[in-house]
Amino acid sequence: MYRLLTPGAVRVATRGGWARGCGRRGAHQRVRRPPLGHGWVGGLGLGVGLALGVKLAGGLRGAAPAPAPAAPDSEASPPAERPPQEQPLALCAPQTAAALPSKRFTRAIESSRDLLHRIKDEVGAPGIVVGVSVDGKEVWSEGLGYADVENRVPCKPETVMRIASISKSLTMVALAKLWEAGKLDLDIPVQHYVPEFPEKEYEGEKVSVTTRLLISHLSGIRHYEKDMKKVKEEKAYKALKMMKGTLESDEEKGGKSNEKNDLAKGKTEQDNESRGRNSKPGKKKNDFEQGELYLKEKFENSIESLRLFKNDPLFFKPGSQFLYSTFGYTLLAAIVERASGYKYLDYMQKIFHDLDMLTTVQDENEPVIYNRARFYVYNKKRRLVNTPYVDNSYKWAGGGFLSTVGDLLKFGNAMLYGYQVGLFKNSNENLLPGYLKPETMVMIWTPVPNTEMSWDKEGKYAMAWGVVEKKQTYGSCRKQRHYASHTGGAVGASSVLLILPEELDGEATNNKIPPRGIIVSIICNMQSVGLNSTALKIALEFEKDRLD
Repeated sequence: MYRLLTPGAVRVATRGGWARGCGRRGAHQRVRRPPLGHGWVGGLGLGVGLALGVKLAGGLRGAAPAPAPAAPDSEASPPAERPPQEQPLALCAPQTAAALPSKRFTRAIESSRDLLHRIKDEVGAPGIVVGVSVDGKEVWSEGLGYADVENRVPCKPETVMRIASISKSLTMVALAKLWEAGKLDLDIPVQHYVPEFPEKEYEGEKVSVTTRLLISHLSGIRHYEKDMKKVKEEKAYKALKMMKGTLESDEEKGGKSNEKNDLAKGKTEQDNESRGRNSKPGKKKNDFEQGELYLKEKFENSIESLRLFKNDPLFFKPGSQFLYSTFGYTLLAAIVERASGYKYLDYMQKIFHDLDMLTTVQDENEPVIYNRARFYVYNKKRRLVNTPYVDNSYKWAGGGFLSTVGDLLKFGNAMLYGYQVGLFKNSNENLLPGYLKPETMVMIWTPVPNTEMSWDKEGKYAMAWGVVEKKQTYGSCRKQRHYASHTGGAVGASSVLLILPEELDGEATNNKIPPRGIIVSIICNMQSVGLNSTALKIALEFEKDRLD
């Protein structure tokens, strides 16, 4: 038992006054009693040491582990552990100096922290990190839970995690810069840049795949599911559900279509029902059940990784239907290489340098990457386990980068600045240009017809971003805000980056500078965690405090 008392604890006890006439030993000395024996002093020191140990346990628990005692007492009982859900909360509450919470947003921070705790507990996520910026300034960043469960490493704002498909939005910046420089034509066949990708046919007809179609997932190139029949049945099933919803809505309104349209709708519904009867969502494999998601093969460049899918048939005629495809972005990486004259990763690192995203790198196993989290999943027995090793070199452009919430906030602010700077030019001529031109950002954030936004049914996919447009149907009722976001799902990771621009008019730009709005980034080391609605709620909470 005595071995638990460290020399440091003894020194603290001595300085505290026990040997200076303030405690029992002082009283003994005043009446000239014999000095106390070593055993009594040791016991007293142990009591003080244990008391101080209890007081300091919270702080020491998050620090680097101290060396073990030379010969620990085998009978000493281990200290009681907190429940797993509570332990990280105490560890992760402190904020870094760069992201000290603003008193102005205290209510929003407390409300958002509570929301994140609930989400974390509901899905059983080991760790989650959030960052929020208001009008270009980071006002809050915090980590909850563990970045590394085995070694009890807490999440913090600097924690590095997989950002998954937010990588697509980063790739869009490379494509946009090349387009602005006149080095890339978005509307000519991709074979102009990448002749290694074969020309395509659909149902016996020659068709063209362009860069613009690839960006908005309208190319017809497959995703991880290789079975065309399953994909088409799933599409038919979704179309049938949407049509039923539309018909029910029309009936509620009491409106009747003309007889010809009714017959056409009825025939389409019957056709879709016959094709989609056996294709309910539960029978279709999700992305995390697809073998290609867990590839371990290393690809030297984007051209080499094309062999995974380049000879597969198109699932749909280009431009006709939306089919989300990470492989389409693998082809876009090859286009970036040919149009820029640089390797894709080299070109992206130049962009990251320009955007001051110094912790954003490709997800490789070999390099030592400080603050990198570990990634987790629940097995069939609902036990938390480490995810298997994967090599993401085949999809750098579509889902292969690591980053932090701070870097994602910088990226979001750069995009928002470029989107808004044109509105401020008349009131402030000294403003610097955006990284992308205003007209480029408007193009990128304009919803594209025939697309879908899976993480918010109110929106559509634009160019590597999902966009929800401003809308209000009834007075004094729900008001749909304009925002842009992208979510991500990778092996052992989930993410979101959401940008909520301030609603500006001509007068609102006076005495202000861009960017104006709320940006929220959330990363998590657990797969299949939906985060977009949480990010939107957090953004609206901060907007409330911003307006008060």
